[in-house]
Amino acid sequence: MFILSNFLVAVAKILDIGLTFYMWLIIGRAVISWVNPDPYNPIVRFLISATEPVLNPIRRRVPFFGGIDFSPMILILAIIFLQSFLVKSLLQVAMSMR
Repeated sequence: MFILSNFLVAVAKILDIGLTFYMWLIIGRAVISWVNPDPYNPIVRFLISATEPVLNPIRRRVPFFGGIDFSPMILILAIIFLQSFLVKSLLQVAMSMR
């Protein structure tokens, strides 16, 4: 049982790190949207290609309020929810198996 417990702990930690990294990508995308970035810059292209598939469906469902795009904020809140619920639930299940 301890092997499954250790596996769940590892999955929870990797998921937490991945969600945190993706949240920083979204923050970076939001920051570069405040300026007029060079669309041919490889960093800008990476940020757009990494975040657009997730942000676009949110944009379609949430209307713009005064020209402000709230989709990054909604996605960051969803990531925080996943970190608070899913990751902690995985860790608690793993700890209860020991």
